[in-house]
Amino acid sequence: MKVDEKIQALNSRRDFIKTTGVLGSILPFAPQFILSGSTEGDRSDEIQVNVFSKHLQFLDYGPMGAKAAELGFDGVDLTVRPGGHVLPENVERDLPKAVSAIKNAGLKWNTMVTRISNPLEPDTEKILKTAADEGVEYYRTGYYSYREGKPVPEDIMHFQNVTYQLGELNRELGIIGCYQNHAGRRMGASIWELWDLMKESDRDYFGAQYDIRHAVVEGGLSWQSGLQLIHPRIQTIVIKDFVWGQKQGEWEPVNVPFGEGMVDFKKYFGILKNLNINVPVSMHFEYPLGGAEHGGNELSPENQERVFAAMKRDLDNLRKTWKEA
Repeated sequence: MKVDEKIQALNSRRDFIKTTGVLGSILPFAPQFILSGSTEGDRSDEIQVNVFSKHLQFLDYGPMGAKAAELGFDGVDLTVRPGGHVLPENVERDLPKAVSAIKNAGLKWNTMVTRISNPLEPDTEKILKTAADEGVEYYRTGYYSYREGKPVPEDIMHFQNVTYQLGELNRELGIIGCYQNHAGRRMGASIWELWDLMKESDRDYFGAQYDIRHAVVEGGLSWQSGLQLIHPRIQTIVIKDFVWGQKQGEWEPVNVPFGEGMVDFKKYFGILKNLNINVPVSMHFEYPLGGAEHGGNELSPENQERVFAAMKRDLDNLRKTWKEA
């Protein structure tokens, strides 16, 4: 089906819902329907934690996989984007090499991070098809920005159409796209906005990468309500922490090691367990680490050791907190 035909079909479906009142008729049954979604996992004390490869970008594929395994990670959340471990233009050549190195280290490879945001972009289908052939299950998309001069509801509907199209491509290729909630001015910073953005797409092929750090930044004390809303669409999650601090007289979120900030991880993990959500985790290390926090390609031996020690400490604390939750 062509893109314009998909959009027409989507809009026709919207008109049908408005005309017949189908949406109103199913709302009384929504909780039972939602809880049968694809986010159900298990309540075990085991959790799969992948390291975000942005923070190991100073290592080539083989050393990256070996070090991630040595530190105790279960897998690698691989960057397949401009400036990443695998460049989009070289994906057919280099992605199999990276995946082979990760698997040879005894790790899983089921998540990757991209800048894909539209099925019509030149490299989209090539990247997703290569990744699906290599066995990846989930990928993080790029972000959407509000278009200048457009009303917010109109922009949301525009990008609903785009996520619908992307979800249909995902279905064809057998891969799941995940949009990360990210604090700031881009679309999806608010969980309620993200829920609206995704509501027309197939939940089995387009979902959320839920980031608790950004959810707390944007949601403050209401983050639990947002989590309750979005949980049926959660396919992967991100772990990182922050505090509010001042920089040049202005307040802003400051990234800190796991458990040293404002995120109540024990409460958060307890809620995830109660909702039976146990999905792949991407662990980030965004606080100062000699340049690794920004994806630095060159680090001194001393800073490399600092990175490894920080990763080991945070990973151990995460596993301990998960078991105690």
